[in-house]
Amino acid sequence: MTKLSVNINKIATLRNARGGKMPNVVQVAMDCEAFGAEGITVHPRPDERHITYNDVLDLKQVVTTEFNIEGYPDKRYMDLVKKVKPHQATLVPDPPDAITSNAGWDTVANADLLKDVILQLKNEGIRTSIFVAPDLKIIEAAKSNGTDRIELYTEPYAASYATDKASAIHCFITAANKAKELGIGINAGHDLSLENLRYLKECIPFLDEVSIGHALICDALYYGLENTIQMYKRKLILN
Repeated sequence: MTKLSVNINKIATLRNARGGKMPNVVQVAMDCEAFGAEGITVHPRPDERHITYNDVLDLKQVVTTEFNIEGYPDKRYMDLVKKVKPHQATLVPDPPDAITSNAGWDTVANADLLKDVILQLKNEGIRTSIFVAPDLKIIEAAKSNGTDRIELYTEPYAASYATDKASAIHCFITAANKAKELGIGINAGHDLSLENLRYLKECIPFLDEVSIGHALICDALYYGLENTIQMYKRKLILN
């Protein structure tokens, strides 16, 4: 089974645009779980422009499925993750001012950093995932760095899906097979949607988890949150 983890950053963005507590991030997370999500993902950035550090502490008290905290492993992130002890820490190479995660790690050039961070997280009992492009050398180095999983950065797949989906998915299949061969778990995320999710699952049926935020929250404006979560879950079930 491939788990659906709902990234609720955009809920916090909407709240922060007006101030106050509407929509309530904690309640939305609880509702997502009640509606069938198998996980909640957040990415608390240093400027707290969406999810705040206090949000993460509040969510720790209520998330009953899988809690996944994304972020660049600076001191503030590491201190927070060690305090909260989520089920999974997803390491991304974003600079502080990045709008969204838009590249994977160079796991060769950053091997010393990643090995140290991953060892610290493992000592805290936290599963690690590294955000990577579908590059075989990068995935092999990720294995050497000690990570439990990789998260395939799927924006290139999503961008080319409408014009040539078979070509768009090819390198991701190769990468996923390599990760499986190496014994690394496989997550995927970035620009996945109701349009392209089913094909990804069909081509990589052994995906452990997909993390989806922006498209899912946009769809929820039209279909409602409960219905939208179920629609995404159905895309992950192969007949």
